[in-house]
Amino acid sequence: MNDGSTSGELADSLRTLLSRLSPGDRLPSSRELIKEYRVGPATVARAIAALAAEGAVVTRPGSGTYVAQRARLRGGATDTDWQTVALTDRAVDTHLIADPLGPPPAGTITMDGGYMHRSLQPTRALSAALARAARRPDAWDRAPAGGLMALRTVFAQIVGGSVAPEDVLVTAGGQSALSIAFRAIAGPGSPVLVESPSYPRALAAARAAGLRPVPVPLDADGVRPDLLADAFAMTGARLLYCQPTFQNPTSTVLAPERRGQILDVARASGAFVIEDDFARHLGHGGAVPRPLVADDRDGTVIHVTSLTKPAAPSLRIGALVARGPVMERMRAVRLVDDFFVTRPLQEAALEVLSSPAWDRHVRSLGTALRERCAVLAAAVTQEIPGATLATLPTGGLHLWLRLPPGVDDTVLTSAARQRGVAVSAGSRYFATEPPAAHLRIGFAATADHAELTEGARRLGAALADLGPQQG
Repeated sequence: MNDGSTSGELADSLRTLLSRLSPGDRLPSSRELIKEYRVGPATVARAIAALAAEGAVVTRPGSGTYVAQRARLRGGATDTDWQTVALTDRAVDTHLIADPLGPPPAGTITMDGGYMHRSLQPTRALSAALARAARRPDAWDRAPAGGLMALRTVFAQIVGGSVAPEDVLVTAGGQSALSIAFRAIAGPGSPVLVESPSYPRALAAARAAGLRPVPVPLDADGVRPDLLADAFAMTGARLLYCQPTFQNPTSTVLAPERRGQILDVARASGAFVIEDDFARHLGHGGAVPRPLVADDRDGTVIHVTSLTKPAAPSLRIGALVARGPVMERMRAVRLVDDFFVTRPLQEAALEVLSSPAWDRHVRSLGTALRERCAVLAAAVTQEIPGATLATLPTGGLHLWLRLPPGVDDTVLTSAARQRGVAVSAGSRYFATEPPAAHLRIGFAATADHAELTEGARRLGAALADLGPQQG
């Protein structure tokens, strides 16, 4: 090859060389290529750059050029097997939150979701709030990393007690808040105590952070303080995740006498309590207990709240409430993650929460949820007489149904889908083996009362389809 050879010709020659080498083999040095092919340094550099852009080689400054682990030469299919080794064993487990049956077909009555039907959402108020927010001169300016001070003030007022705006960190919804808290508080491999059953997306977030969920049983009054103390002692955990108000999936409310006991146990163990208060605005018309953080004086509680459930799925605005160094740690995590929550959405949330329409919406929503809950409970009792409702909820979006002995919840869930109704298998809500078969059945995502009744009928028919061995 003479001095007039182009970098393209050299690249072609090197491709022939690559076909005889194995992934990881080192190519001749630039000096050796210059000498062998009688070209200049610039020609070699351009040829190597072209091969690197194709993914055929990898350059390592100070070391040399190597055959890529996946030879993605012209016209060939990409081989990504190398990624299995590179990614090691840090897989993100989504089996508890992914639907194994896939999207339901058209006409399916949806009773497995965690969001409200559009008819229950304050869509007109949300649209008006977003329009007003977008018209503000500073709507597209950078938002403070901790969130708009006015919005933090509103969240502090909702929580109550001695919580101040400085104790609030605005997040992109409740799930983002949980992820931030889990990663900020405990290191990979650490245990985290969770109610049993518990919220699957929280279990998934904990595992994605490298934590080990350890279940603590619930009863009709919420998590048991005696078993909680045993779990802290046995595991050395420094973190409890719980939903004290209208727990998902059981709708249990932590009894008044236990609320202080839970905090006492956590303090004695030197542990934090993540209080997921997702259902603060989902009461069915009665009194809603004060959040644990409102009575926390020493920074034990990290409070999580969100507007997504009571408003709409895409109002991804939530908040973390905490005091002390743990808040500084969480602020640092969120700063690294995504810097800040988009300002127009924060402004829209502030518009919604500051409007009299929000209080009217919460009151009307409570009435609608209470009526739907009663309709579905009556229909389930009639259509599935062998099943047992743990409690008639006074808040939240779901019924927790214990199935008759011998029924497999995953089999029934699949059969129900065939009958045109989607419900959630109870086994998804347990960090370990479930003690019995359950279903979580939602009453907020359907169009009306008639769909609730029809959904219960279809569920009963699905159970009958399984025959005596399942019924």
